[in-house]
Amino acid sequence: MSAVAVQLYDTTLRDGTQKEGLDLSVGDKLRLAERLHALGMPFIEGGFPGSNPKDAKFFEAARDHAFAEALVAFGSTARPNVAATDDLQLRSLVDAGTRVVTIFGKTARSHVERVLRTEPEENLARITESVAFLVQRGKRVVYDAEHFFDGYAEDPAYALDCLRAAHEGGAEILVLCDTNGGKMPWEVEAGVTAALGIGPVGVHLHDDGGCAVANSLMAVRAGATQVQGTLLGWGERCGNADLVAIAANLELKMGVSVFGAAKLRELRDVARFAAELSGLRVDDGHPYVGRSAFAHKGGVHVSAIRRFPRAYEHIDPQAVGNETRVVVSELSGRANIAAKVEELGLGTRSGTELREVLERIKQREAEGYAYEAAEASVALMALRLEETHEPSFRVVVHHVATGRRGDHDDYAEATVKVEVDGEVRHTAGEGCGPVAALDAALRKALVPLRPELAEVHLSDYKVRIVDTHDGTDATTRVLVECARAGERWRTVGASRNVVAASLEALVDGYEYGLRMPQARPAARRVPE
Repeated sequence: MSAVAVQLYDTTLRDGTQKEGLDLSVGDKLRLAERLHALGMPFIEGGFPGSNPKDAKFFEAARDHAFAEALVAFGSTARPNVAATDDLQLRSLVDAGTRVVTIFGKTARSHVERVLRTEPEENLARITESVAFLVQRGKRVVYDAEHFFDGYAEDPAYALDCLRAAHEGGAEILVLCDTNGGKMPWEVEAGVTAALGIGPVGVHLHDDGGCAVANSLMAVRAGATQVQGTLLGWGERCGNADLVAIAANLELKMGVSVFGAAKLRELRDVARFAAELSGLRVDDGHPYVGRSAFAHKGGVHVSAIRRFPRAYEHIDPQAVGNETRVVVSELSGRANIAAKVEELGLGTRSGTELREVLERIKQREAEGYAYEAAEASVALMALRLEETHEPSFRVVVHHVATGRRGDHDDYAEATVKVEVDGEVRHTAGEGCGPVAALDAALRKALVPLRPELAEVHLSDYKVRIVDTHDGTDATTRVLVECARAGERWRTVGASRNVVAASLEALVDGYEYGLRMPQARPAARRVPE
């Protein structure tokens, strides 16, 4: 496969934005297009300039950016019985100013007759004329054959005639679309093989059957030279083919270079950048770039990878910019603890110390704690085993009261006594809730003596009820995330009293910030 040249085509800014809950502003689209271009994406589909003011504004603004050379405008063939020269949508594609234009047309006879409500021959004429109209105006044309695989299944001859019509008009590549997303790899292989006799072939595949990535790779094996998709598989319904997984599989498993080794190492950061920009998130279990993609929890697995990393990792995580992580839980063995201690830069611990940490973790998880996402708490647990360990501060007494002023003004007040360097400081704080009030009181007591805490702030707070059958008496688990100068770390607390659980996690968060300001990776870097 190494001799095959394959180009990726990104449609995140157009097809990806059809994902439910995803909305990108013009500025967001410009920033994401810049990042895709820096990655080396050959084609970046920007949107449908004839459909809405936002996309029209985007294409106008994009002309001043370096990524304009890769930008693609998207639209459709002329309407039935309308000449291409009279179709305003086709004219908007010309006016968008891109070198490449992609247009889609109907390929399934049933869609031509029932959706367009026109004759099959009229559809063929619109395809050829629309492509030719754009080519004659200096555009490179990509033709997306909508519903090709469904059309090929119901009437192979007509589906291929639609491709011939686009090829005759001057389309440089014929993209076969699994618009409903339900085809299997062998069906994609057969369709690609049949189309190759007409011209160069690409694919645009959806994931409704869970096969979009596999279908894309099968298409390349069959001879396709362009693969369209979106970052992280975003798109309508179940999404599009995931270009993140496709790029990694092509480069690392099939010997097909799409970005090159150096750029491929940016893949995780690009995915996280897109997620941060969109307000969504990269699923922890996402192939290659997810936080858990190379995370190991079982003690047997961890013991093995410490001797031979590839024992339970299908690639070197650094090839895609990711990293091996060891997860600590009640399922851990001593190898997990040893690996985590080393990972956090705490040196080595004796077998006795490792066993003690492990037993504490197992006991605490039985009580409702969870350490998988609270690596800073694990680090502190190991530190507290040292004979010379002294806490940076200690909460001696805390008290929280909540109430309401008037009809709507809820409030909380907290008082704390905190021992710092042998001195007990008594302070009070107020907030909209008990955790905010405790945080305010703690900071008032600590920052004058520990000014570095002024840069630390609470960035996330999650509460989970552990034993729901106990109702309001159930154990509550609190996960706190603290942040400072582009780094974040998480701590955990658990108690039948939600305030006590919150205070425990909050105290650990501040203690970690004081004890280990340079720790990695419990303090993880925030994507730019």
